[in-house]
Amino acid sequence: MSATRVRIGFIPLVDAAALLVAVEKGFATAEGLEVELVREVSWANMRDKLAIGLFDAAHLLSPMAVASSLGLGHVRVPLVAPLVMATNGNAITVSPALYAEIAAAGEIADPASSARTLAAVVAQRKRRGDEPLTFGMTFPFSMHNYQLRYWLAEGGLDPDEDVRLVVLPPPYMVENLARGQLDGFCVGAPWSAVAVEAGVGAILHFGCDIFQRAPEKVLALRENAVEETADVAAALIRAVVKGAQHIEGADGLDEAARLLARPEYVGVDAAMIRRVLEGRLRIGATRERSAANYLVIGDAMRPQPWQAEWIYAQMLRWGQTRHSESVERQATNVWRPDLFDAAVGGAPTPGDIGAFAGAPLDGRDIADYLAGFAIGRRV
Repeated sequence: MSATRVRIGFIPLVDAAALLVAVEKGFATAEGLEVELVREVSWANMRDKLAIGLFDAAHLLSPMAVASSLGLGHVRVPLVAPLVMATNGNAITVSPALYAEIAAAGEIADPASSARTLAAVVAQRKRRGDEPLTFGMTFPFSMHNYQLRYWLAEGGLDPDEDVRLVVLPPPYMVENLARGQLDGFCVGAPWSAVAVEAGVGAILHFGCDIFQRAPEKVLALRENAVEETADVAAALIRAVVKGAQHIEGADGLDEAARLLARPEYVGVDAAMIRRVLEGRLRIGATRERSAANYLVIGDAMRPQPWQAEWIYAQMLRWGQTRHSESVERQATNVWRPDLFDAAVGGAPTPGDIGAFAGAPLDGRDIADYLAGFAIGRRV
């Protein structure tokens, strides 16, 4: 029997590890798939190529899957997310100069205190007539955007008025920080670690400090393609799950680090990727930090509908869409635990994103949830 050819796009990030290992270790081949992996630089390219059929599946920002299905910021192309490829993995990194300015102004140990301290720095800069601080994030429909906005707003800063937020592809963040075109960024691994190693950045917070359980990337496919070839989706799910299990096995982290270090994948030092995979990062010139949940690949791969609902609530908070019950259902239905369960088995897991401040959504009415925030762009 001939293999089914599948073309899959990915961005050079460590959270693509399960997919890359699934292909390299032959798990996809064992499922009857002949996979061509295509390295992309920008999320907009990834979305567009998936939408028009140049890709059969993609390593995708979880909010982007929802946005595409709702027709936000682009033509409407319904997608499905039958698997969460990674939880967490981002970090908020700033220039050494801004880090020193924040540290001199007040407490920075936790996101609540650092946000308030940053607000004081911003106010002082305004009084001096300085340009607003500029922060990079990877796409408007991304956890990076929502993490930055949530953090800034809890300190009393309006992300659309008090600072500049700009979109850049992940691999370009470090160079822009080094050139002084950014004051900071929120990006996925390994690019914050790369900035620290290069001496041009300091990690202020891990993404898991902002949201404890953020579904960062999903395996995304077009809804109509899944309806026609559900067996291909099931095969992909099984292969990626096996890839994640392999990473968690004996010598799995070392092997994955060497694989991702290759230039056709992530293309940075294997030792750095190994530290990222175990959640042990240098955060400054002489400082190191470990967090077991910095980047989670093997656990929580089943998509939980409450995750999509929470993402939709953030879109509402920041004026990216309007609320209606039908649109809320469309957003939630992007998550397809039924496909995951049919392929490998699973069970619903109640929970919440675990934000560092504010009341959880946790099944509440979205309007009541949003009413609890002083800063937002609701339309």
